Amino acid sequence: MIILGIVLVVVGLVAGIPILETIGVILLVVGAILWVLGSMGRAVGGRKHYY
Repeated sequence: MIILGIVLVVVGLVAGIPILETIGVILLVVGAILWVLGSMGRAVGGRKHYY
């Protein structure tokens, strides 16, 4: 999810499409939150580890 967010932000910047930048930033934030929760040992979405 983090990689997809980075790709969307880059494509949005290069193509000049602001909605892609917005969606990319949202995916980056959600991916980072899930990554932090998963690394703390907390079950995320019914899974013990979030990869």
